[in-house]
Amino acid sequence: MTNTSTDNSQAATDEHAMLYTVEDHVATITFNRPEQQNTISGAMLNKFSDMLLAADQDVDVRAIIVTGTGKFFCAGLDLRGSDITNNLADKKRRSPTTLDLRNTPPTVLHNIDTPTIAALNGSAAGYGMDLALGCDIRIMADTAKLAAAFTARGVVPESGGTWILPRLIGWSKASEIIFTGKTLVASECEEMGLVSHVVNNNEVGARALEMAKQIASMAPLAVQSSKRMMRMSMNETFNDHVHHVFLQLLPLFQSDDFKEGMASFMEKRDADFKGQ
Repeated sequence: MTNTSTDNSQAATDEHAMLYTVEDHVATITFNRPEQQNTISGAMLNKFSDMLLAADQDVDVRAIIVTGTGKFFCAGLDLRGSDITNNLADKKRRSPTTLDLRNTPPTVLHNIDTPTIAALNGSAAGYGMDLALGCDIRIMADTAKLAAAFTARGVVPESGGTWILPRLIGWSKASEIIFTGKTLVASECEEMGLVSHVVNNNEVGARALEMAKQIASMAPLAVQSSKRMMRMSMNETFNDHVHHVFLQLLPLFQSDDFKEGMASFMEKRDADFKGQ
């Protein structure tokens, strides 16, 4: 027999576990399970991907902030339930030699062209750390930590960490952090270049929003193209890359935003970009 009261309560909880708002060209995605340290359930994984894609496809959105409610940014995957492990098991049964990860949050986060900012209101561990590292910019509370707890749990950084971390800080430091399951305080993260800014814990949201609005004030097509070119550059030779950059410039030269950018410069005024 189904416990309707329990099911309804769980559904209500899941419904509000992820929050999504858009204001002043900035989308904010919030992990909203403070009582569970903002750990991510299987349903939340799908919802997070949907929110990222919705923001990326919304012409009104020019920057995305990812943050958490309470004292944690995200303490990783919620493995207490069976939805995540069952979902992976189902994928394995359907196709034993392949795993479709195209719509999982780390892949979506990497592939979207809209700039992303991780507002680390609190600590991030495991999957949460990988998601933070997957954002373009990180702003961290001085009381927060990054915990690479993977090897201490018998797993690897499964969400992009083994790809991202060596590129951010070099092989040796990344090896030390991953192999030892190290926890980094905010000052260490800033010193290594893992975060752009460390601020007082009650200023993280405001600082992230300030940066997001600054990004949103730029020409959005040029910002998105710049991010796309930076991503492509990681797998290209210099000669191939500058060729692709030139091809990106051609349509930008034809855009209304380019004309507005030039006109505002000559007229010594703030530009009013429309994303066209």
